[in-house]
Amino acid sequence: MIKPTGSWVAMPTPFDSQNKVDFGAFKLLIDRQIKYGTSELFVLGSAGEVTLLSLDEKKAIVHEVIKMTKGRIPVFFSCASMTTDDSVAMAKYCESEGADGVIFTVPPYVLVSQPAAYAHLETCMSATTLPCGIYNNPSRLGVQVMPETIKKLSDAHPNFVVDKEALGSVEQLVQVKRMCGDKVNIMCCDFPKYSIVIPTLAVGGTGTANIGGNIIPEEAAKYSRPWTSMQIMEECREEYFKWFPLLQALYHLSNPVVIKAALNILGLPGGSLRKPYQDYAGKHYDELKALMDEMGVIAKYSVK
Repeated sequence: MIKPTGSWVAMPTPFDSQNKVDFGAFKLLIDRQIKYGTSELFVLGSAGEVTLLSLDEKKAIVHEVIKMTKGRIPVFFSCASMTTDDSVAMAKYCESEGADGVIFTVPPYVLVSQPAAYAHLETCMSATTLPCGIYNNPSRLGVQVMPETIKKLSDAHPNFVVDKEALGSVEQLVQVKRMCGDKVNIMCCDFPKYSIVIPTLAVGGTGTANIGGNIIPEEAAKYSRPWTSMQIMEECREEYFKWFPLLQALYHLSNPVVIKAALNILGLPGGSLRKPYQDYAGKHYDELKALMDEMGVIAKYSVK
């Protein structure tokens, strides 16, 4: 059963000039990730503008991306929905299409209790035999899934393999690791402000669920490796400290606003954003381009 480790890159959804999903661009971006050593891909997350996609578009993305990636790189798809029934239905669709894994969240906005969060996630995990995980992001969802709830899910579901954390709490990381051991891989997001990358790896986490790998995939793969030796630990810190200014810039606004701008700077098909997002422009765009130039990103990765 696949358990994400290393650099797990959260992919944007590229759109063409008619605001349709651009599957040719999707393939180009996926091929690039494989070329530079990314371990797994995460599709239909917040970086993929998932809340701005129709159900038909989400299903089409699952279908087409699996065709592009099967046997080449593992892909987990978000099944986050407003209701438990819709989350279950999406997970079943992903499984029927041959996905490698699925990710669940608590529904946004409704602010469920911990017992309700457990019931929702337990129902979702029971609906599939795929490797699955949770995305714990209270800044977007309004509810923190507590370590005790995560442990209870881990005890009940052998297919619960990854906890994708996005809150600035080292205590959360420690408690999940203490309670779940190696049954659940802990991966951290870039949010908030890259504050838990080093702590996640230090407590035994297995990597990062990142957006930076969209722009610097080879470097992200290097700083996202689990710490199995002192050499890897030292290389991680060196790469992480070196690229930290760029990582900060990529999170100047919510995902995927800056990521798409950076891809476009490189001549890659990031495409436009769906409304109500606004394309990155003006002073901050110019500063991003200058920083990418100064750090050698354009020289290495530009396809213009």
